[in-house]
Amino acid sequence: MNKLAEKVQQALVTAIDNDDLVLPTLPEVALNIRQAAEDPEISISHLSKVIGRDTALSARLIKVVNSPLLRATQEVTDLHTAITRLGTNYSSNLAIGLVMEQIFHARSEVVELKMREVWRRSLEVAGVSYALCRNHSHLKPDQAALGGLVHQIGVLPILTYAEDRYELLADPVSLNHVIDSIHPLLGDKLLGVWDFPEMLARLPGQYLDLERDSPSLDYIDVVQIAVLYCHRGTAHPLANVDVTSLPALKKLRIDPYSETLRAELDEARSMFY
Repeated sequence: MNKLAEKVQQALVTAIDNDDLVLPTLPEVALNIRQAAEDPEISISHLSKVIGRDTALSARLIKVVNSPLLRATQEVTDLHTAITRLGTNYSSNLAIGLVMEQIFHARSEVVELKMREVWRRSLEVAGVSYALCRNHSHLKPDQAALGGLVHQIGVLPILTYAEDRYELLADPVSLNHVIDSIHPLLGDKLLGVWDFPEMLARLPGQYLDLERDSPSLDYIDVVQIAVLYCHRGTAHPLANVDVTSLPALKKLRIDPYSETLRAELDEARSMFY
């Protein structure tokens, strides 16, 4: 690691330890959805009202319901029907995940581009995670998708920090070094602050541990394989990983070379766009 990356990393770790780092807050609409969804008696009409306050989010959920993986015989054109089709729990998890896009905004063009790139990859990983989960009844596809949407959430505070430090913005190699080494730690911290469920709150810090072997298949395994799948054919170091030897893949019980599976996963990549 070069000098600048090392210096920035030390400064960030100190700021994290001292709680001096400004962490993004969960969007208000996400808090409202979560609060509404915590009521076991919630009606579809009430959840529709809460989600419906955000028109862009409503449109996204309707689009998800009409995606090839979920498409029913009749096209869904309104939010109430979309939530009826998905169920309240399912809808609220996806809505909370998709609303994260609101915090991926920056003042500078360099950071804005980087944030777009991170969010685009997160959407792809969420779609593939969703599809990978469908044959495992003890896991919920909506939770897997939420995991995919937040697996790189720790990149946000680093990019916000970089916006005020020109020397870091002007040196993409150093910036990428810092992102790679610190975003897992920050992601765990953020999801903890946001009160995410335990099974997802540790995901950012563990999804890159390729030797991790949990007793049974979990969301970290699913997101790990989805991340590796989405890097296939790119110049990223993760593109060269031999997935066949990974504990996560063995637990998923899939054939990574199956053409049918590849076609399904490729379709799933655009599910949340």
